[in-house]
Amino acid sequence: MNTDQLIALTQELIRRPSPAGDEEAAVEQAEAAMRALSYDQVWRDEMGNAIGVIEGARTGPTLLFDGHCDTVGIAPGVPWEDDPFSANIKNNTIYGRGSADMKGAVAAMIHGAADVDRRQLAGRVVVSASVMEEVFEGGALKGVMEQVKPDFVVIGEATNLNLNRGGRGRAEIHLETIGRPSHSSAPHQGVNAVLEMVKVIKAVAGLSLPADPLLGPAIMALTDIISEPYPGYSVIPSRCKVTYDRRLLPGETPDEVLGSITGLPELTGLKLEAVIALGEHQTYTGATIQGDKFFPAWLFPESEPFVQQALRGLRQAGLMPEFGAYRFCTNAAYSAGIAGVPTIGFGPATEADAHVVDEKLSLDSLVAAAKGYRGIIEAVIGV
Repeated sequence: MNTDQLIALTQELIRRPSPAGDEEAAVEQAEAAMRALSYDQVWRDEMGNAIGVIEGARTGPTLLFDGHCDTVGIAPGVPWEDDPFSANIKNNTIYGRGSADMKGAVAAMIHGAADVDRRQLAGRVVVSASVMEEVFEGGALKGVMEQVKPDFVVIGEATNLNLNRGGRGRAEIHLETIGRPSHSSAPHQGVNAVLEMVKVIKAVAGLSLPADPLLGPAIMALTDIISEPYPGYSVIPSRCKVTYDRRLLPGETPDEVLGSITGLPELTGLKLEAVIALGEHQTYTGATIQGDKFFPAWLFPESEPFVQQALRGLRQAGLMPEFGAYRFCTNAAYSAGIAGVPTIGFGPATEADAHVVDEKLSLDSLVAAAKGYRGIIEAVIGV
């Protein structure tokens, strides 16, 4: 493997700002790298994902590696030590937005797959440099999977070079209380929707949530609140809306999650509406990704054959991974949580390295990830 080229690709990806919905420059770079490394097929789909295929000498399963090219933005007024798109290297570490989440992994997947001896493969390897993960987990990956129909999926989100066999999901929940307007000089003649919502927030704070030994606890976090009309000039608000970010555990369904709220005895008699938010986002190609913002959790046992094959491949690559699970939501919410395809997570950096000021990635971790991806391929579809 040419580690200089691997590092250079990571730098080039970082130097191309790619917030969700504006990933074209980074996707073009990933596509160009696949072509330069002689992938058998390379194309860009209608959503803007770059997809590359390496064909083995014999027929067999399809192993998909997915890494997203979009990143979160740069918070205004928060200083970085270096330009966040400089991709500077200091002390054997590369700095820049997307280095850890997750352009380093995208580069490592592209090079790790290209480094495999195709004569020793029974099946094919697909690498997708996907879009829009930061705003709609799994939405673009769904399109990739419909095209290539993988038997196994590897998500390259950060695991600190460990092997993740599960991940928490995410739901965006909208709650709305309905009041009755009146003049604010006579509040007793109306029903204040904000005060009704205060009752809801208090009740939800006492909600009993499940926990999982590996994935940790489910979470219910209030993220915004707004009343109508706003501004409320001399009027009692008739509507109040809040949004909750609900982190999910395996097996939880939309009906159960919403029912656990609406069924609280403290809320009896309140005019309360509870729904899963509907998401709609446009990719840089103009395609639309839409659907309910309910992204299921997923978990495979250690004994799952794909998990064991991946573990063997990582060990043969010289790594000593431990089992873990993602605490955040990833594209695996679709591949594993909805499609039910055996999925693992493996990538450089840690979850704590994502979305932070002075985001960084160790070059040793980057190179090790590429070797790990190659090891997984050889263990799963090698002959």
